[in-house]
Amino acid sequence: MPTVPGKYIASTQRPDGTWRKQRRVKEGYVPQEEVPVYENKYVKFFKSKPELPPGLSPEATAPISASRPEGGEPALSKTAKRNLKRKEKRRQQQEKGEAEALSRTLEKVSLGETAQVPSAPQASRAVPTAASDQSDSATTTEKAKKIKNLKKKLRQVEELQQRIQAGEISQPSKEQLEKLARRRALEEELEDLELGL
Repeated sequence: MPTVPGKYIASTQRPDGTWRKQRRVKEGYVPQEEVPVYENKYVKFFKSKPELPPGLSPEATAPISASRPEGGEPALSKTAKRNLKRKEKRRQQQEKGEAEALSRTLEKVSLGETAQVPSAPQASRAVPTAASDQSDSATTTEKAKKIKNLKKKLRQVEELQQRIQAGEISQPSKEQLEKLARRRALEEELEDLELGL
């Protein structure tokens, strides 16, 4: 029997103590552990591509990324600074509006008008007062949207009430009854908004 030229993989011991046989392999065989992982041409291109823009040397970027203003924060663009200022201003206005709503509630409690926790309509009135610091046009559009929304809700309540009276709905659901119960609060809030509170 003629011998076939080639290599042999030596016998190895398994973790359980048994031995693997010696194996003969062809010329040019590469063990599976040593085979490189396949990368398509796009992956190779992006791996070989530098992370910096063309023409920019790595030495030029080192001082820029290391330099920071006195506050220790990274340098921000004009737009990012402007956005941070806007965000901070909004947060302060929201806190101011919440404080005003709380002070109004405390005044009512101290006057003996009501000792209840403020309901949702009262809390929603604080939003226009906080927004009054902004331009008038933004405030009026916000009020107009709220008025339109409240009128829509009132219209839905009226339609629901008519359907119940007409007998279309024999047994209204819990949500429908709650909607009917909210009618007075919606009317009050609409009056307040139309009067400019």
